[in-house]
Amino acid sequence: MPKTQEALYATLDLDLSWSERELPERERTKHVHRLHPYLGKFIPQLVEVLLGRYVAPGGRVLDPFAGSGTTLVQALESGYDAAGGDLAAFNCLLMRVKTARYNEFTLEKELRDAVARHESLPDRSECLTPGHGYIGQWFAPQAAADLLAWRALVDEYEHADVMRVVLARAARSARLTTHFDLDFPRTPQREPYWCHKHKRTCRPVDHAAHFLRRYALDTLARIKAFARVRSRGRGAVVLHGDSRELAWCDPAEHAPFDAVITSPPYPGLIDYHEQHRYAYELLGLDDRREREIGAAAAGTSKAALAAYGEGIAAALRNAVSALQPGAPVLIVVNDRRDLYPEILERAGLRLEGRLRRHVNRRTGRRAGEFFEDVLVAVPE
Repeated sequence: MPKTQEALYATLDLDLSWSERELPERERTKHVHRLHPYLGKFIPQLVEVLLGRYVAPGGRVLDPFAGSGTTLVQALESGYDAAGGDLAAFNCLLMRVKTARYNEFTLEKELRDAVARHESLPDRSECLTPGHGYIGQWFAPQAAADLLAWRALVDEYEHADVMRVVLARAARSARLTTHFDLDFPRTPQREPYWCHKHKRTCRPVDHAAHFLRRYALDTLARIKAFARVRSRGRGAVVLHGDSRELAWCDPAEHAPFDAVITSPPYPGLIDYHEQHRYAYELLGLDDRREREIGAAAAGTSKAALAAYGEGIAAALRNAVSALQPGAPVLIVVNDRRDLYPEILERAGLRLEGRLRRHVNRRTGRRAGEFFEDVLVAVPE
């Protein structure tokens, strides 16, 4: 017999659960959290509460599965230093752009100059090579030319990485796909189609210049907004590599970390390289998907789940080695396969608490209720 709503909510930590009205999308993606869409990220408000509960003010926080940088950004806003790493090169680019400090005058001057130069190009089609491969398949000719023309400009600027994120965001929007299927497009959409999002017939995007302008100005505004709320004197370190092997802490330079706050990948769910393939293709980023823990291509067979458990445990063991004695390890996960008791044991962690929370639209379009746990563990 299904639980009543009263019984269900009696098991939840309501301080970690928000309704859509309490926490609308604009708040979940405040300032730099929305520099680029990212599937599966947890929300900054959750990190904020966990920092306040478990980490002393001014401490240092580690996220070994840093993804789009939610833990790092919120740590900087809440008055903590942070470090994080990720195997995916695009994730690390995005995190560095989000957490860097900027000369806002120079940044604005460069972004506006790049937009003006891009719009003044007499014929962007000269940047377009004959259509082939991913770019030729997923972008209309003019859209591809717009994106490649922007790419040709960025290396001339001090803030080239900011412009690369603008390019990736524009490319995501400019692909030949339906408006309602930006997360997981299956095949290029080249003909008009009935749009379930707009309830009318829509046409595939055929140019990208307007996205580049819009996102350049939006990125500038979001970086400025974050600069007003981030704590002074706090910084974040981003490492690109396998979290099972990264050297998190140099004892000669930094004290150990005071906590881990992380949300590991789920097994067989999202290919974090394929998700941003347009960025890898346009920016020539290092693709290491063969090392990805829980890669979607591996599926969820018994062998794949065993490999996933081994990988997560190894990454957590490595993170624990950089912690203060007794420091908490907070893991946000939906463990519907009950993998984490064994993972924690193999990582040398003891589970001290399990906080249940309701998840508000974590991964975009989704029907039905969704819940996850915050596992509170400490080193044995």
